[in-house]
Order: sequence, then structure tokens, then C-alpha cells
Amino acid sequence: MLVSLTAEPRNEFGKGAARRTRRSGRVPAVVYGTNLAPIHVSLPEHELMLALKKPLVTLEIAIDSKTFITAPRQIQRDPVRRTIEHVDLVILEATEAKERLARATVATAEAAAEAEAAAAPVRGGGESEFDHEQAVEAAHAAEAEAAAAADEA
Repeated sequence: MLVSLTAEPRNEFGKGAARRTRRSGRVPAVVYGTNLAPIHVSLPEHELMLALKKPLVTLEIAIDSKTFITAPRQIQRDPVRRTIEHVDLVILEATEAKERLARATVATAEAAAEAEAAAAPVRGGGESEFDHEQAVEAAHAAEAEAAAAADEA
């Protein structure tokens, strides 16, 4: 799943600056890439938290006039409150992004199939009306559809 976020560049560093950033509802982050110096940014806390709940999420980060396709490398959380303290993001190559999006589509379809199986009514024999083979076929169809869409892009 691809989630778009708008980042703001950070010029202040250290504990105090990070705390000020978090108080303003943003999360300090660093974007890394090959042949690219690390970019220090801040991301919107709520949108980032929602995005990181999705399996194999891919983040489209807009920084000034540039856009990077990234994946979370490391997420630091507060040990008590479980809020996000800091995120390291790695820039993905085009092929890596396509593969990750295809895998995320399959993971999402499988999660939906499992949720449907848990909610399905039970027949008299103790078998659910949910057919696992149909769910797997649907997941593979979704993966093929995502790969076709990625090839078009």
C-alpha cells in the first residue's frame, strides 16, 4: 500500500529540538538513500501512525519539490506510551517499490480473507462457509493486478 505524506525539512537537531518537533504534532525522521546524503525531516504524527499500521507500507514522501518512495527501516517508540519517537526511512529503487507494493496487496487480501473467515457463520458440521482456496486465488489475482498496474506506471 502506498501512502503519501508531506515532510518538512529540519534544521535543528538534538533532544530539545526533537521534543519541540513532537510537541507540534510531528515526528522526527531521516531519509536515507544510496549516493544521497541523509535528509532530516519531520512527518505528521497521526498520518504516519495510521500508515505504519498497514502491512508492508510504502511511503511516498514529498520534501519541498522532490518526491521519494521510501520504506520504514527502523521505528523508535516510547516504551510506555507507544507513541512514535523517530523513524528511519530508506529510499527504494523502482523495482523494489513495485515488488513491495505487490506483496502488500497480497498481504492485505490475505488479512481481509482471514477476517472474513473469522466472521463467517459456522455450519452444522463445524465447517465455516469460508473457502480458503478461494481466498488464496483472490490474493493471487490481486497480486497480478497490482503487478500489472505497477508495470503501467
